[in-house]
Amino acid sequence: MLATPPVAARGVNGRLDPEAATRAYLATLSSDRKAQSDAYTEGNYWLSLWDFVIAGCVFILLLATGVSSRMRDVAERWTKVRVLQNALYWVQFLALVTLLTLPWTIYESFVREHAYSLSNLTFAAWIAEQGKGFVLSLVMGVLFVAVPYTFARRLPKHWWVWGSMVAVAIEFFLVVLTPIVLVPVFNSPTKLADARVVDPILRLARQNGIAVTDVWEIDASKQSKRISANVSGALGTERITLNDNLLNRASLEEIEAVMGHEMGHYVLNHVYKGFMELGILIVIGFALVAWLFERLRTRYEATWKVRGVADIAGLPLFAFLFTAYFFVITPLTNTLVRTQEYEADIFGLNTARQPDGFAQVALKLSEYRKLEPGPWEERIFFDHPSGRTRIYTAMRWKAENLPATTPSASSASGSP
Repeated sequence: MLATPPVAARGVNGRLDPEAATRAYLATLSSDRKAQSDAYTEGNYWLSLWDFVIAGCVFILLLATGVSSRMRDVAERWTKVRVLQNALYWVQFLALVTLLTLPWTIYESFVREHAYSLSNLTFAAWIAEQGKGFVLSLVMGVLFVAVPYTFARRLPKHWWVWGSMVAVAIEFFLVVLTPIVLVPVFNSPTKLADARVVDPILRLARQNGIAVTDVWEIDASKQSKRISANVSGALGTERITLNDNLLNRASLEEIEAVMGHEMGHYVLNHVYKGFMELGILIVIGFALVAWLFERLRTRYEATWKVRGVADIAGLPLFAFLFTAYFFVITPLTNTLVRTQEYEADIFGLNTARQPDGFAQVALKLSEYRKLEPGPWEERIFFDHPSGRTRIYTAMRWKAENLPATTPSASSASGSP
């Protein structure tokens, strides 16, 4: 199936009005689908607020009721080894937080996803996925609390400097492991064998100096109806991967457009740039948390019974402060990601040369992303360019490149 553009997006006598072409594409989405897309996206804005409020309430509850200090006391009775005490506390902490937030998690990621026809998971399968995530969090959390708290105990004045460096190192470690260790826990990555799809993608890779010989796909349809692709990994574990929903629901033009975008992330080194940006934010966050932590701990010491910065019973306070910090800077983190996504959009258009395929994909993504947010709405809440922005960008690119093709070829293939 070709990504056939609307009449206004085909160009007349070698000319195309990007704004008119964009409106024509947007008009192909029914009012019902648009209303559902808007409702889902706008609901996500409130969910982000409630995620913060509910998590914050749980963390403060653990401190105010003395539960956190009692979990520490239990760990200290079990062992005298500080690292093991921290690990035992983490097990209790994660289990309790998971239990307290479970009703909200069920609503947010199961009930609501089914209400908008985005999830393919049965409740039993969803619980199994949550169980896998819990085990991963358990293992990674033990590592995370062990090292920073060691620095906090031995270097109480400058713990946040070393702690932030450890946190950044762990984040990078996870980036490296994601495609080869973490993704296979939830899905089954396989090498794509369909030559009709693989050959054009490898051609795009070669012409952009990407030394890959395989294209990967994952069976995301077992979890969701969403189409997507991504570039992940670092230091030799990099993979450009598409999901089977994209393969099953998109035309070859659309697939090429998406993979051109993902190659943009690779060629433009967005994995490393994004990690550096996150690293800076983590260091700033640690500095702010270190400044606030002792002031709050001292004020509520009698109730919370947190002995100092190296006391694992203070973990809920750390978690609350970091959660608040990243919630407040959400517009900044969204802007950093959205900027890279826009850069990858431009790269993808230049390399795949499938503007209509890209516009069609933007329409498909409207299943879970609002097509036409207001300017400030997009700046604050969107971590990707909106559908309208992406379609206009594609039509502007097509208008600038249309004279290089014949009108008949453009109408037949939807490509410049």
